[in-house]
Amino acid sequence: MTRRAKIILGFVLVPLILIGIGLVAAGIYVHNVEGNVSRVDAFAQVPEASRPQKDATAKGAVNFLLLGSDTRDPNNTGGSRSDTLIVLHLNKDQSAAQLISIPRDTWVHIPRSANGQHGNTDSKINASYAWGGVPLVVQTVEGYTGVRIDHVALIDFAGFKEVVDALGGVNIDVETSFTSTHALSGPGGVRHFDKGPQLMDGAAALDYARERYSFKDGDFARIRHQQQVIKAILDKAASGGMLSSPAKLNAFLNATTNTVSVDKGLNLIDMAMQLRHLRSGNLNFYTSPTKGTGRIGNQSVVLPDTTKAKALFDAVRKDDTAMIQKLGAEAK
Repeated sequence: MTRRAKIILGFVLVPLILIGIGLVAAGIYVHNVEGNVSRVDAFAQVPEASRPQKDATAKGAVNFLLLGSDTRDPNNTGGSRSDTLIVLHLNKDQSAAQLISIPRDTWVHIPRSANGQHGNTDSKINASYAWGGVPLVVQTVEGYTGVRIDHVALIDFAGFKEVVDALGGVNIDVETSFTSTHALSGPGGVRHFDKGPQLMDGAAALDYARERYSFKDGDFARIRHQQQVIKAILDKAASGGMLSSPAKLNAFLNATTNTVSVDKGLNLIDMAMQLRHLRSGNLNFYTSPTKGTGRIGNQSVVLPDTTKAKALFDAVRKDDTAMIQKLGAEAK
């Protein structure tokens, strides 16, 4: 491959680096990257009869499920849960993408797990990962949204800070001052963030993207911050000289391949070509519609607005970009 082609392949994947979003590992050192990226069998245990079919109007559109988890092993279901779930819809002309975050405490129906020991009940959507790994998450998300998932990317939060550090940090405009007492890397588990623009290293960006206890709207604030970080990563990569610096580019790829798992059927080069036109300006971020929070039994949960969510995800299924934007904006 030419140096220009390699740079293009690296650049187009930057939007997907977060929480789940480690698809950026494609294309620069093609054979090495393909060998280093972990693969997960995301679909083998998902009954085909239960899966939604794509609408004829969406031919050529691609749907990714982006997961952020506290474990690198996508097959480890021993109590771990997915902190981040995002449906990324790439429209059929590949000119834009919509990312719809599903709050991790959203109360949904979870199908029975492949081993028959869990599921077939209503629970928080992130329990699906603990009960049945990636395949049960796929089945649960498809059942809730009616959107067929084509590919899955799983990123380990423990390695996320290395990705941001490889970019030399990211610029984040903090919406309000707060102190996190659940920081993973701050002194004594405490880290303070001042309101306003600031450059964050990987550890700070990770704490910022994961914090929810400091906000009245909890997980909704965290979703906004995750979306901020996704955009910041893309903007920094485009303007920070990473693509013209072999050393920075190499560090960036090494970090992503150490933190990423993708489904076995994902061709990284094809994906890079599909995403080559994406920039932060044609990424739109939304949240699956909800009725706010409530309690079911002794659990604090996010109550989905099933009517509005169905309308939004029907628009995704039909690749109706204008309707996705309209309904997504109304859900904010």
